Amino acid sequence: MEPATSPPPPEVLHAFGVSGVPVVLPGGKGGTWRVGDVVLKPSEGADESRWRAETLAEVRVSAQFRVPRPVPTADGNWLAAGWEAWRLVAGEPDTTRIDEVVRAGSAFHAAVAHLPRPAFLDARDDPWSYGDRVAWEEAPISGSPASLELLEPLAAARRPVHLPEQIVHGDLPGNVLFADGVPPAIIDWSPYWRPVPWAAAVAVVDALCWYGADPQVLDRWSHLPEWGQMLVRALIYRIVTRDAAFGPHAQAREPNSAYRPVVAMAIAAARHRTG
Repeated sequence: MEPATSPPPPEVLHAFGVSGVPVVLPGGKGGTWRVGDVVLKPSEGADESRWRAETLAEVRVSAQFRVPRPVPTADGNWLAAGWEAWRLVAGEPDTTRIDEVVRAGSAFHAAVAHLPRPAFLDARDDPWSYGDRVAWEEAPISGSPASLELLEPLAAARRPVHLPEQIVHGDLPGNVLFADGVPPAIIDWSPYWRPVPWAAAVAVVDALCWYGADPQVLDRWSHLPEWGQMLVRALIYRIVTRDAAFGPHAQAREPNSAYRPVVAMAIAAARHRTG
C-alpha cells in the first residue's frame, strides 16, 4: 500500500476512539500522523499489521528496551479502513548512538526469539523484501550498472553461513528512540527472518554509509558470529533495495560514493574471517 498523503479520515479516528486534528509526523515512508497520544499510519499489509500488533501487545519489555503498544478499534480489531494505531512513545532517534541502537536491538531480539516464522513473509513483495532475498541468494543479483559495480565484488565475497534464524528488526537506526530516564524505544518494526547478527550488521552499515559513524564500529561488533558475511549481506540488501525502490533516481538519493568505502571494509572483514 502506498503511503497516505492525506490524514486519517474521521471514521478512522472514531474507530480508534480518538479525536482532534491529525498532525503529520516526519520520517519513515511518509503518511504517519499523530492525534493526541495516538499515532496512526496506513497498513502496508493486513496480515503483517495484525501480526505485529498482536505480537507487540504481548512483548515483555525490560530495562533495555521499550516498544509501542497497539491501539485496538472499538470492536476489537487492529485495523480500520486500512489504518493501524499505536500509543505514542517518548523519545527521538539519534543515529550517532549506533552502539546503543545495536544493544537495544539485541535485547529486543532476545525477547522475541521464541516466535515462530510468520507466514506473511512468503507473500511480501516490495523493494525491501526483494533486496533481502537477493542478499541471501534466494534471488539472483541484479541492479543498474552503477550498482553492479558494488554488488559483484560483494557477491563474490559471500560464503555459506550456518546460523540460527529468527524474527528480527531489519531497520533499526532511525527507529530507536531515546529519552531521558527510560530505556530506548524500538518502533516501526520491519520484520525479517534472518540471523540476529545480520540485523546488527544492517544497523552498522547504515550508520557508516548514511550517518557518518566512525569505522571503528565495525571492530566493536566483530565478535558477532560470521560478522564479515553479515556485513556483506547487509550491503547487498541495501544496494539492491536502493535500485528497486528509487529506480533511475537511486544514485541521486544514495550515491555509490556513500557505499564504496564500506563495501571495501566489509569485503576485507569477510576475507579476514574466511582466510
